[in-house]
Amino acid sequence: MIKKIYSLKIFGKLFHTLIYCLEKELSDCKSVLDLGCGPSSPLKYCKNIMFSVGVEAFAPYLERSQKNKVHTKYINGKIENLEFPEKSFDAVIMIEVLEHLSQETGLKIIKKAEKWARKKIIVSTPNGFINQKEIDKNILQKHLSGWDYQKMKKLGFKIMGLAGLKVLRTEVQNETMGNDLTTSIKFKPKIFWFIVASLSQLLTYYFPSLAFELFSVKLLDEKK
Repeated sequence: MIKKIYSLKIFGKLFHTLIYCLEKELSDCKSVLDLGCGPSSPLKYCKNIMFSVGVEAFAPYLERSQKNKVHTKYINGKIENLEFPEKSFDAVIMIEVLEHLSQETGLKIIKKAEKWARKKIIVSTPNGFINQKEIDKNILQKHLSGWDYQKMKKLGFKIMGLAGLKVLRTEVQNETMGNDLTTSIKFKPKIFWFIVASLSQLLTYYFPSLAFELFSVKLLDEKK
């Protein structure tokens, strides 16, 4: 039920969900490189995208995404080993990816993304370091770095807050990623505090330093 409500356009517009923000920022894009696309990328909700490449190192996730035909093309490999010609895509997105890389590798990927994208780079990540263990028997799910509001701002990103107040959430406890939107809620009953977190999103979208998640967008000069 929560998943269905979360996916409603009116809910997304009111509470500025990840899906809503991604659709809005990609409205002027036709081609997208989705780095670390996972098994169910939110890019599937962006119906205006004509061509997309999904990159995923964990084969079971890649297979699930292929089965659902989320992307036009797929690459099974680590994103740090990739190379593309300059300005190959309108946008490069990294949805919950940077925190799984070391800070050094993450910075290198951002620089590469700036070359590969014509219009913009979009990144969603926890606000600062949040511990996360191996999930789905996928060692790549461990968190290795933290990317907070100040760090993303210094890198030239425009930042919005997601998922409500940071103080209401914690490390994911599940053994599998699944579709449970309450899994990172810190307090019980989780459904009640998920509602509180959703309501607090009305504030944290505009004050991202308080948010659990960051939605960061870097606009690029297409003339360069």
